[in-house]
Amino acid sequence: MSGFVSFVGSGPGDPELMTLKAVDRMKQADAILFDDLSSGPILSHARPGADLVGVGKRAGRPSPKQDHVSRLLVDYASDGARVVRLKSGDGGMFGRLEEELVALRAAGIPFEIIPGVPSACAAAAAAGIPLTRRLTARRVQFVTGHDVAGQLPEDLNMAALADDQATTVVFMGKRTFPKLAGMLMEHGLPADTPALLAEAVGTPEQALHRGTIATLADRLAKESGTAPALILYGPLSEI
Repeated sequence: MSGFVSFVGSGPGDPELMTLKAVDRMKQADAILFDDLSSGPILSHARPGADLVGVGKRAGRPSPKQDHVSRLLVDYASDGARVVRLKSGDGGMFGRLEEELVALRAAGIPFEIIPGVPSACAAAAAAGIPLTRRLTARRVQFVTGHDVAGQLPEDLNMAALADDQATTVVFMGKRTFPKLAGMLMEHGLPADTPALLAEAVGTPEQALHRGTIATLADRLAKESGTAPALILYGPLSEI
């Protein structure tokens, strides 16, 4: 008897930002495999007796291998369980969703994907700014700030990232932003371009640091900290 897997986007961390469908699936689940950033109060929606399995990955910390996480999904569902794979933000955005979908398809296990509030949108909302602006920010782009080795990716489209008419959101980029900022300025992006560091968005530890790409790069070169964060830069209003 095959079970069913629901990939649930939990949003940035605030349980009140979860969708009704996401909460419903958590209340029905026999097992919930959750990311680090989807733990805490969000797990209060789990039904009593459900298996709660932490499978999150954090840079610089011991964490489960991706094939192990995929195997767990297949094993639980193969036993007939209703499984929730709980991912922070929206699971389809830098959430390793594809690998897990491939494993389920290979095993013939049905699934659904329930979107969550992307952390980039939550960060902009917390700062009281829009991601787009009429005439000056007609495009939004999301990019990861590190590769599989934790370094700045070597194949970045710098012409696009240095576009002063776009709002750019950098995921997982605190350690590499000083290098990225230098490259941006070399490609013509002004040093005084507004920038925002949004840490632990949607949690009681949320902190917003406003500045420019130059001042933010200097700050992170001295101390990047361990809190999960996004970096936004571009023609942002009210920064």
